[in-house]
Amino acid sequence: MPLLRSATPADIPAMLQIEQSANSHPWSESTFNTCFSERYFNAVLLNDDDTIIGFYIGEKVAVEASLFNIGVSPKFQGLGYGQQLLQHFIAQAQDLGALDCWLEVRQSNANAIKLYEKCGFIQTGLRPSYYPTATGREDAILMALPLG
Repeated sequence: MPLLRSATPADIPAMLQIEQSANSHPWSESTFNTCFSERYFNAVLLNDDDTIIGFYIGEKVAVEASLFNIGVSPKFQGLGYGQQLLQHFIAQAQDLGALDCWLEVRQSNANAIKLYEKCGFIQTGLRPSYYPTATGREDAILMALPLG
């Protein structure tokens, strides 16, 4: 059974490998490095052999928590691990006193949108031409989950 624990900077290489294998426009190592100050709360999901198979990057500012990144290794996708990570993020946000959770998602990422909606997120807005694509740009859907 996979286990969740807090992420540390030592986990960045494994997180980066998942990011690069799961995304067409992955974060850089330097971006991951900036996400380990006190306002961030991050977690990794470990397989039975202690291999990192998923992660999330969250930030809390005032009473709002933002999900900046969530990823599951492609060979472990579709097994419920994304939902496990998302539910952990939401629980951590509540424990930290957040009143709302926010995220943005590529308009073309139907699987992620379905997961977010399943966990109670609702669409609140749109950022036109926000994400780069192979042929141009695509919109970001903004989503929120009230926790109060």
